[in-house]
Amino acid sequence: MPSPARNSGLPADSRVRASPAGAPDGPAAAARAPGDEPGGGAAGSAAGSASGSAARGAGAPVSALRRATLLTLCACVLVAQSMVAAINLLIPQLTSSSLHLTHSAVLWTVDAYVIAFAGLLIPAGALGDRHGRKGALLAGLALFAAGAATSALATGPALLIAGRGLSGAGAALITPATVSILVHLTTPQHRARALASWTLAIGLGGLAGNLGGGLVGQYLSWRALFAVMVPLAAALAAAVALAVPRTARAALGNPDPLGTVLLTAGLVAALSGIIEGPAYGWGSPRIVAAFAVGALLVALFARHALRSPAPLFDPRVFARPRLRAATLGTATGFFGLFALFYVNSQYPQGIKGYGAALTGVAIVPLTVGMALVPRLAARWSDRPRPVIGGGLALIGLGLLGASTADAGTPYALYACWLLVISAGTGLSMPALTVGVVTSLPPHQAGLGSGLGTSAREVGAALGVAVTGTVLSAHQGAHALADGMAPALRVVALLVLAATAAVVTGYGRDGGRERRPGRSAGPGARRRAGRGAA
Repeated sequence: MPSPARNSGLPADSRVRASPAGAPDGPAAAARAPGDEPGGGAAGSAAGSASGSAARGAGAPVSALRRATLLTLCACVLVAQSMVAAINLLIPQLTSSSLHLTHSAVLWTVDAYVIAFAGLLIPAGALGDRHGRKGALLAGLALFAAGAATSALATGPALLIAGRGLSGAGAALITPATVSILVHLTTPQHRARALASWTLAIGLGGLAGNLGGGLVGQYLSWRALFAVMVPLAAALAAAVALAVPRTARAALGNPDPLGTVLLTAGLVAALSGIIEGPAYGWGSPRIVAAFAVGALLVALFARHALRSPAPLFDPRVFARPRLRAATLGTATGFFGLFALFYVNSQYPQGIKGYGAALTGVAIVPLTVGMALVPRLAARWSDRPRPVIGGGLALIGLGLLGASTADAGTPYALYACWLLVISAGTGLSMPALTVGVVTSLPPHQAGLGSGLGTSAREVGAALGVAVTGTVLSAHQGAHALADGMAPALRVVALLVLAATAAVVTGYGRDGGRERRPGRSAGPGARRRAGRGAA
């Protein structure tokens, strides 16, 4: 683990990438990440040398990422993300189903996926780094399919919830593996664009989940949603086997089972408290105990990791201002986005009178900015501070605008505020993803992705929890109409306050990404400092 005192933007070995055969290539074949193992044979080495020579001749490295690989990886994360949102529009069906779900069982059906997903992301990312990212991706798709089949065939609440948790564990393997593979197959010049496509896939996953859940809720049985995921996951696994190359692994060592258990259990306990806080009350013994247990287990993990010769990850990585700022920014963006998702799934139905299918369509404007803006943001990838600050500010301002919507608001006006939020998300999220992933060496890209995606899920859970808490303070027939405006205003103000902290954090670490090949000497640092200002 590099010293946390080194805050140099892109790590020194960030230009290392894997050729389609799996062998590292680049300007020097020996310049692979510390501890990485070669991933190919003689043919791979020859391909690496050839591509390295071509890169030297052209004056810039060429990305090893193929279009088919990028599309396959984005499709995997899209499907994994879609299952977070799809279930929300099926709650009426589940409540009246033959399984006779109680209110608590419905909540666990919705939350089991998110808790398993977010709680396992960090160890799953580290597992992929150490034992193979492509293997982790295939294993995740298999778990995802097995969980979906279990839920589709469930004869009682326990099996339904278990299937959701199993699918969430699969998603925890899928998501960091996709980012880690992208990082290893792209050069720094191409990385921002590739990660912008990955971010778009997450946004499209939310759209697909809302559309799919709405259509199933209106025209089909809830079992159809889970059943269709089984052949879909199988098709994705076949595509991964054919289109995705293997990448060099990190140094093999102790998998740190104790650290994995402590961190996972701590995150699960904390997430359970966040998710269930609005239902049981933030001061209830159950919620206080969940937070206390979570804090204790995370503290024990930190103590163990600082003493272990081969920890799951070194907590001192958070000494890097950029990593802290990017992690907070990621959580902030999804905090605002999922607060909106929570309200947007109810506002069209409860206030505007739309049906389930039309409600799913109503969120479509949120994908427009996510699709178009990242390509513009990629051009400014060396100036993350204004890009991230501007994007997060747009999310906060868009939420303030959406808080003015009521029953008489034309949908076109409401959609305009969705477009503002969408543009902010498309502007900030690719740069934040790059900021988290490149704060760690390339051989720990899976761990970096796990940290970033954990921040996303924690932020999302907090967004839903805060919004739900404010809404619950309003009772009666017009509770949603009365509570929507103050809920979105509270979230918007928190987003704007956190944005200031994120921008400040990026300023401390130099606001401009270091370009490959640029000197890291004092002159370069002075130029970076002027760019940050």
